[in-house]
Amino acid sequence: MAKIKLEYIWLDGYYPTQNMRSKTKVEEHENFQGTVEELSMWSFDGSSTRQASGDSSDCLLKPVAIYPDPARRNGYLVMTEVLNADGTPHVSNGRATIDDEDDDFWFGFEQEYFIMDKKTQLPLGFPVGGYPAPQGMYYCSVGGRNTHGRSLVEEHADLCIDAGLNFEGINQEVASGQWEFQLFAKGAKKAGDEIWIARYLLDRLTEKYGWYIEYHPKPLGKDMDWNGSGMHANFSNSVLRTCGSKETYEKICEAFRPVVKEHIEVYGEFNDQRLTGDHETASIHDFSYGVSDRGASIRIPIITVEKGWKGWLEDRRPASNGDPYKIAGRIIKTVKSANIS
Repeated sequence: MAKIKLEYIWLDGYYPTQNMRSKTKVEEHENFQGTVEELSMWSFDGSSTRQASGDSSDCLLKPVAIYPDPARRNGYLVMTEVLNADGTPHVSNGRATIDDEDDDFWFGFEQEYFIMDKKTQLPLGFPVGGYPAPQGMYYCSVGGRNTHGRSLVEEHADLCIDAGLNFEGINQEVASGQWEFQLFAKGAKKAGDEIWIARYLLDRLTEKYGWYIEYHPKPLGKDMDWNGSGMHANFSNSVLRTCGSKETYEKICEAFRPVVKEHIEVYGEFNDQRLTGDHETASIHDFSYGVSDRGASIRIPIITVEKGWKGWLEDRRPASNGDPYKIAGRIIKTVKSANIS
């Protein structure tokens, strides 16, 4: 019998931006295979996470995905859904609202973020009382003058790959201390699971660096001439991957136009500071789409067009602090509403 460490991870009840919480369960297993089916439900004090009242505080944790924890001996990362005491999904449980049981929807998320210094409360590369050189030389840069935080970013990439996530890449972004990683998954729930596990590994890793991750989409203020952080959502379903029809693509894009408000409501807090129409964004008050247009709400990739209108779409509006479960769930609902004969 071997003892294993199971890190149960869940999203709390803070609104509109949820936080990750986790605690470790040590169990003895014989020939543990690392599957969800081998895991049991657990509970936690919901009154400490804004998910229950003190007089009825128990909430349940339902394991939904498991990954090896590359930083702990005999450790596993367990993504969970929060349930009420009666077993129904908690109101904070965005994953349970995703209508994609057949995993027909594929998602590729591009997660941007800032690495912040705990002492200065500023992004890496920002001097106290001033500003670094204007943005322009930081994007995909190399060298100590313009590149800050590579050690953490490289270590995070290795952890994600070792954990078995479908990790697809990293790059420094437009502002100093700003980075991005990309993940792809077939199935909306799996895509959300992997983003949250990757965020967990990233946040936990900063504990030994004296840094922290800032997911606010505009941490330097809405009036600063610096790009904000987003979480672009690349998505497709069988129709988008095979239709070969410009008209079908346009009908799907048009289905997003009347529900702009509903999308913005789940695309992340403070997103109005980022979606201004500047810095490669569309205005939060408008809706647009276009081929290869990074200033549009939805970009139609040029590769999709070159392949005969078979591919995917990119919603560029989600903010870096958005919940991928809620983002994916809303996108799926809108795509399914499109009037396609």
